[in-house]
Amino acid sequence: MILLLIPTLTLLGVLVPVLTARYGRGPCTLATLLLPAIALGLTAAQIPALLAGELPRINLTWMPELGLDLALRMDGLSLMFTILIIGIGLLIINYAHYYLSQEDSHGRFYAYLMLFMSSMVGIVMADNLILLWLAWEMTSLSSFLLIGFWSYRSDARKGARMSLTVTGAGGLALLAGLLLLGDMAGSFDMSTVLASGDAILADPRYPTMLVLVLLGAFSKSAQFPFQFWLPHAMAAPTPVSAYLHSATMVKAGIFLMARLHPAIAGSELWGIVVTLIGMITFLYGAWFALVKTDLKGILAFSTVSHLGLITALLGIGSPMAMLAALFHILNHATFKAALFMCAGIIDHETGTRDLKKLGGLRRAMPITALLTTITGAAMAGVPLFNGFLSKEMFFTESLEAHLLGGLFWILPVLATLGGILSVAYSLRLIHAVFYRPAKQPLPSTPHEPPHLMRLPVSLLATLCIAVGLFPALLAGGLLGLATDAVLAAPLEFHLKLWHGFNLPLLMSAIAIGLGISLYIAYRYINRLVGQFPPLNANLVFEGRVQRLVVFCQSFTQRLENGSLQRYMSLLLGSALLLTALKLVELPSLGGDKTHQPLDGVLMAGAALLILGALGTAVTHRFRLFSLLMLSVVGLMVSLTFARFSAPDLALTQLSVEVATMILLMLALYFLPQKTPKEASVKRVIRDIGLAIGLGAVVTSFNYAVLTRESNSISGFFLANSVPGGGGHNVVNVILVDFRGFDTLGEITVLALAGLAILKLLNRLRLFMPHSDWQGRLWSPDRYPMILTSISQMILPLALLVAVYIFLRGHNQPGGGFIAGLITAAALILIYIARGVEWVQTRLDFTYQTIAIAGVATATLTGLGSWVFGYPFLTSSYGHFHIPLIGDIELATALLFDLGVYLAVVGATLMILANLGKVTTPHRPSKEKS
Repeated sequence: MILLLIPTLTLLGVLVPVLTARYGRGPCTLATLLLPAIALGLTAAQIPALLAGELPRINLTWMPELGLDLALRMDGLSLMFTILIIGIGLLIINYAHYYLSQEDSHGRFYAYLMLFMSSMVGIVMADNLILLWLAWEMTSLSSFLLIGFWSYRSDARKGARMSLTVTGAGGLALLAGLLLLGDMAGSFDMSTVLASGDAILADPRYPTMLVLVLLGAFSKSAQFPFQFWLPHAMAAPTPVSAYLHSATMVKAGIFLMARLHPAIAGSELWGIVVTLIGMITFLYGAWFALVKTDLKGILAFSTVSHLGLITALLGIGSPMAMLAALFHILNHATFKAALFMCAGIIDHETGTRDLKKLGGLRRAMPITALLTTITGAAMAGVPLFNGFLSKEMFFTESLEAHLLGGLFWILPVLATLGGILSVAYSLRLIHAVFYRPAKQPLPSTPHEPPHLMRLPVSLLATLCIAVGLFPALLAGGLLGLATDAVLAAPLEFHLKLWHGFNLPLLMSAIAIGLGISLYIAYRYINRLVGQFPPLNANLVFEGRVQRLVVFCQSFTQRLENGSLQRYMSLLLGSALLLTALKLVELPSLGGDKTHQPLDGVLMAGAALLILGALGTAVTHRFRLFSLLMLSVVGLMVSLTFARFSAPDLALTQLSVEVATMILLMLALYFLPQKTPKEASVKRVIRDIGLAIGLGAVVTSFNYAVLTRESNSISGFFLANSVPGGGGHNVVNVILVDFRGFDTLGEITVLALAGLAILKLLNRLRLFMPHSDWQGRLWSPDRYPMILTSISQMILPLALLVAVYIFLRGHNQPGGGFIAGLITAAALILIYIARGVEWVQTRLDFTYQTIAIAGVATATLTGLGSWVFGYPFLTSSYGHFHIPLIGDIELATALLFDLGVYLAVVGATLMILANLGKVTTPHRPSKEKS
């Protein structure tokens, strides 16, 4: 459980600054430091177990159906990154205490920072691919909040949007890649995935998966071509930049490639793509770091460059290259966090970060100058500092890599060129700020910052020197554990400062010498850069986003122009195309199954069905005639069900048809009886073509299916209807027993739809339309006497039939749904015959109560099974002897069916009865005499 405490403590730390901000900045900072400090101690406590060869893990079931478990691990790689994330995070919180102004909300800032820390801890400790991705996305969201912390600034808002867009898009690609990877490995468990390298490499989906995973990693770690977002994240407060560039956000992609290295990195595709992308990014970042004039801009592009260096090492993939990559991750985290904090100190004390304005700060800020010089030398790869060791290892591995065949010499040449640029921009950063005379007065008088603000930088600078002088201190320790975890095997290595005179040392000497020369000749570079117009990636990105938005709006307006006919034609055309393509693949349309014989009744029914459908289409401009033709179609469909031994469907179709016709009659009452001709000849031809094509395809599809043998689940229901559900009516048993949960959902939706329509129609009053055929269609008698008399006779008979249909439904055709529609139709007939006012004085109850009672009855019936220890909606039945009635079978499904009955009655009447009372008689104005 200790593993679970580590991310839990950092996550709880999000709440601490929010709750303590009211007590002032000092107490808030101390309280915020407490929980991550404990988490760091718990992390360090795992080192003895790891040195003993153990692998601490915890796995809590979360969503097993999705393959998502709350699974955490602490191997050497997780340990190294967790210590970096929390340890540097503690230093950043202390630094931010002095950096933020009084106007900044320190509580909100610390909360965002702790959320960022928790997200990164979740990534590095995740032992499940999906859990890793969830934490991955949380880093994108929390970094968005941090980069846009100064939301009143335009550059902060744009930088935050850019970072979220790029890393969010990469996260979607990563999700697809991880889903593929999990499917290829057979599990989302990290240990299973890491042990399935051979199977993954042999899978034909490997290239697709690799590209998707690398898109996620490259976008997060600002690798080419996604490098543009990171420098514009510098709009964030400097503590955020220091944390983001050293131990968090951009290291997430590096961590992902290292973590999945045993599973996905054993191919030539991996070596070429990752190495070349890393080298391109290495040189790109180094060049732009050299030409920038903003302190944070130089450091941002240098981060891009160093991330490219690490990526190239991961691409080379040899054991020593992996060791060098992990070593440089540690070194880069120390000197880059320190350099960013130095840049923040300079900005904080002088009021500017512009190299054109800075200079001569060595006298005013001697300690800051010393710290910046030490960490800058480490970044340049100067001997006696930690950066020199890992860069030497990079040069060595570039010489030994054999990825490009006869062009193997390209890698060491590019590595040396990048080293030259690194020395040049590091020297420029140090010399231009502290040792070159200032060219103009500074905005503020510079002085040293408070000691505690400088303390994190001093600790990190000390580490740069200590590791540079005594690298063997890391052998077998933190770096050894991390390397063993990545390689899945122990690696024997020895880190020492002096390896004798060799080619990598010569490359380092060339890099330092030519780097100094390049800086001395910087004026020529400055002239070269001045020949090109400045390009702001933020503005370019925003412009392209706006153009994309305009294009999408234009495309949407063309596609969705408000024409229902167009939507239907596109939908039906797509269905026609997709179905036809599959039908073409069939060797023959018909199967071997024997055809049913045709007789006169079937032919007559088919003819009436076709004529009714054609009549509906032909008379569509005459609404009432079209509705009558549609009713013929519905009646013939009901008879078709009856003819082919589906009485339940026939009764349901007939009941639904009656309710639907009433609904349409009520709706058509408020519409003109005849509509003008609006369709053009082209549209008519298009519609006829679609109709013929769809009719032919659907007919062909049905013929192909019906003439072939198929495996049906009907046999299961036929065999288990009586022993499992206690009913001979298989259809009803399916609805109220086998698939009772579906039916419960359907009646719930029906009740909600009725309630929604009731609210929409509430207090709505529509004027009675003028008859466009001078009253020839509508009767002038508001309540015809014959209809009134017949309705009173039909109502008790209909209710009796409904009760009969309801009670017999479990064993004979019928059931609650059909009975409910019969009841509703009979009551609606009374509404039509007598009027709303007459009925409401006699039926003094609300239909929404009936619908809700129906859903509640069905739900409680399902919950009742829990009382007896059975799953939800489990039904039971038995045979009982009732006096005066005799032996009878009773089933709990009858109560469920009662709920269906009530829900159908209530929802149907809510819709139809309220639609019938929205009319306010139209009173024409009196003519002047």
